[in-house]
Amino acid sequence: MATHEQIYLNQADAYEFMISKQPDLSEFIGEIRPLHGLDILDLGAGSGRLSVFLAKEAKSLVCTDISSSMLALLNNKLMGQGIARNWKTVIADHKQLPISDEAFDLVVSGWSISYLTNSGNMNWEENLEIIISEMNRVLKPAGTIVIIETLGTGTESPNPPEFLTDYYKALQEKYGFNKKWIRTDYKFNSVEEARENTAFFFGDDIAEKISVNQWSTVPECAGIWWKHL
Repeated sequence: MATHEQIYLNQADAYEFMISKQPDLSEFIGEIRPLHGLDILDLGAGSGRLSVFLAKEAKSLVCTDISSSMLALLNNKLMGQGIARNWKTVIADHKQLPISDEAFDLVVSGWSISYLTNSGNMNWEENLEIIISEMNRVLKPAGTIVIIETLGTGTESPNPPEFLTDYYKALQEKYGFNKKWIRTDYKFNSVEEARENTAFFFGDDIAEKISVNQWSTVPECAGIWWKHL
């Protein structure tokens, strides 16, 4: 099975189709910080799961990602929707953003920081400290950070992967983030479509669960961590 990094590079279209089956999260983020008229950074934007609704509300939007394939897809998506060109894409690492100080009202990051901060990475604590520092640096005074990460795919209540629990604990106990959880289910047209379009990313265990439970809607939970500076 390909790694997620390989999928982002070589199977961007398949990934985009899968996440298109998830709900719009604009309401959840807007409850934390109203989006209209803000300067926003989408950190690890990927193919634009969050960017597509952020761009509609933002004064300006910068979308960063390490994958040029994902950003190319994001560019085409935003241009195809006729969204006013208040946005740009930048290839960048989370730990060294080519962005000036105090540039944004809001930094959001969805399903991205965890690649550098899971317990399988021996430098995860240092990585998290650097990433939080970079987000703080690019935020204006009274800015807001919103981080979204998985709490389990194929589960109807939160069941986070063990390799992420230390990261999540640090967000709350060391860095002072608030937290809530939501459902981010994938809604497909059939059980077979659900199997075909999730197994490549989540593996055979999810495919088996889909078959056993006859899921056309694949349950998923996500956590939202936020902090106002």
